[in-house]
Amino acid sequence: MNSSDRVTVEDVMSSPLETVSKDATVMKATKRMRELDINALVVPTNPRGIISSTDVLDAVAEGRNVSELTVGDVMTEDVETVSPDLYMEEVAAMMTTYGIKHLPVVDDDYVGMISSTDVTGTIS
Repeated sequence: MNSSDRVTVEDVMSSPLETVSKDATVMKATKRMRELDINALVVPTNPRGIISSTDVLDAVAEGRNVSELTVGDVMTEDVETVSPDLYMEEVAAMMTTYGIKHLPVVDDDYVGMISSTDVTGTIS
């Protein structure tokens, strides 16, 4: 297989990117994820952030009252990102290495999101 036959992030990423403010409530973020049928939202902060269904589940498991929490209270900060021209095999390796299911796609600015479901559907 030559490089022109290989699938890149840009070929399968979700776009436009869905975001949420770090000041939004966790309830608002989870309702938005449910409405959009997605499991993560990018939080446009510096360093980069993301809130995923796993972050919310962890907060609930810790006994935290998610109705009183903001996205900033539970989000993952300083997240790994990928570029649109990265090959899917490399994304799969990153997800395995870092134990993550979502990667924001960045090309100077956020341009999309790639998930483990996207990876599995592409390279299986």
